[in-house]
Amino acid sequence: MLDMKLQNHHDGPRRRQRSGFSRRLGVLLTATVLAGAAAVGGGAAGAGAADAMTNSRKTETPADAVVSTDAGAVRGTLTADARLFQGIPYAAPPVGKLRWASPQRAASWRGIRDATKPGDRCAQAGGLIDQESTAEDCLYLNVTTPRVSGARKLPVMVWIHGNGFINGAGSLYGAQQLANSGQVVVVSPNYRLGIFGFLAHPALDHGGARHLSGNFGLEDQQAALRWVRRNAAAFGGDPGNVTIFGESAGGTSVCSHLVAPGSAGLFQKAIVQSAECTGRKWSPGPPTWFPLPRSEREQHGLEVAAELHCTDPRTAAACLRDKKPEELTKWSDNGLGSGPTVGGGVLPISPDRAFATGRYHQVPIIQGTTRDEHRLFTAAIETATGAVTTPASYREEMQTLFGPSDAARVLARYPVDKYRSAGEALSAVVTDWAWGCPVLDRDRALAAQTPLYAYEFADETAPWFSTLPKPNFPTGAFHGAELQYLFNDEQLPGPSTPAQQQLSATMIRYWTQFARTGNPNAPGLPRWQPFQNKGHVQSLAPTRITSADLAKEHQCAFWNTINS
Repeated sequence: MLDMKLQNHHDGPRRRQRSGFSRRLGVLLTATVLAGAAAVGGGAAGAGAADAMTNSRKTETPADAVVSTDAGAVRGTLTADARLFQGIPYAAPPVGKLRWASPQRAASWRGIRDATKPGDRCAQAGGLIDQESTAEDCLYLNVTTPRVSGARKLPVMVWIHGNGFINGAGSLYGAQQLANSGQVVVVSPNYRLGIFGFLAHPALDHGGARHLSGNFGLEDQQAALRWVRRNAAAFGGDPGNVTIFGESAGGTSVCSHLVAPGSAGLFQKAIVQSAECTGRKWSPGPPTWFPLPRSEREQHGLEVAAELHCTDPRTAAACLRDKKPEELTKWSDNGLGSGPTVGGGVLPISPDRAFATGRYHQVPIIQGTTRDEHRLFTAAIETATGAVTTPASYREEMQTLFGPSDAARVLARYPVDKYRSAGEALSAVVTDWAWGCPVLDRDRALAAQTPLYAYEFADETAPWFSTLPKPNFPTGAFHGAELQYLFNDEQLPGPSTPAQQQLSATMIRYWTQFARTGNPNAPGLPRWQPFQNKGHVQSLAPTRITSADLAKEHQCAFWNTINS
């Protein structure tokens, strides 16, 4: 789920112009974070502790709870439906000289390592929902498999968690139902976040970095994929049939791997959920988690280093590595925030340019959004700031975003009296402008080169967070709402009605059938047509799964005339 830790953004004149919604966006980025769908496991003690390995136990454990990896054996947990292995190291702890270095292979161990608890979350600041962590020893992953499988080699699905590249953990997404119902192996890694994973600074470009700085978190994800290639078979998975999937910043990561040369051959299919992959054009606020040019990311890195009194180019790297984690986490979301760096090294060209020119790994893709993406953000901003959107602040924000001439046209197209509140009107504008229409453009670009199945999650009664007050408008199919239909979640109640539970089962079948074959269609499922240029996508709703005209629904013909 998108990180809601809004920030004071260094963006030249635009920073000075922002008001109303944009100012509240900036306040929230520094003050709060909305976690992704948090699943069973939470913030358990790290698997890197000294007592994580045992050579024997007083009670017997069934043999299928022990698996031998290339670094050593691990003992997991057996449930009625699944085998769960948590806190398996896939890379060496990125501490000391390995802070801001490319990931290194994990050390091997003797005996059987306890894999019944997740590893620590990577260092991150706390927020509205997320727990604070100062752990840099965090490069662990979790593996969930069916308890019983009739297949020798199961498809492998590697889940890349979201939260704006600033918060989250792989263990927050319980995959037992996904693994068992879909007969797949699910792997969910942690990766370095914020300043630890995405700081671009010239002093960090050499030494332990195999590439230029700025994308250590993406390199961690690649290291996890290499671990999967080496070890999937031991867990019953097929290392030659790997699907990467992620939501929000996790989806942006998937877009990056579709482009990154170093990710070639590490996966055979991709699922992109509610991602911002194509830069600044469609930006309602600070581009915290977009792929941005190296010049911008490096400028931000230099500014952060100056704030930390590490300005001398000759000693900046050592100076930064000498800082305590708790001193660094607060800088993860300052300035341009955290996200991929475009230019050289891991990500030579931007995803939008790569998709437009066909220079990406042309594997089968599922891609989609939720119908009411921005309602989550509006609700969270109003909760964090205590300032409900008013008709006046709505008009002010339209002026800020679009300028006087276009703002008048937007207000005429989205008049506040058409909606139940000004907050809903604002949400509709940003959902259409920054989500629905950009993904349609991306669908068209990708479908020209590779099999693409496009969707829109459209459950207008999707259960809301138990920890976040509801706004004064219906929350609809908000950003991240679909996660509770794929994973077990502590913060979102999960599907409650029979129709929602059926939708969950259908989505799991779509996702896992796609992982199996590259095509989500299977007997008994509503037919899902490959995307064509007409703009129709599969609408995933509990009452009816059918085709939706995304261009018409989000008024894309109108938005193509705004700021163009």
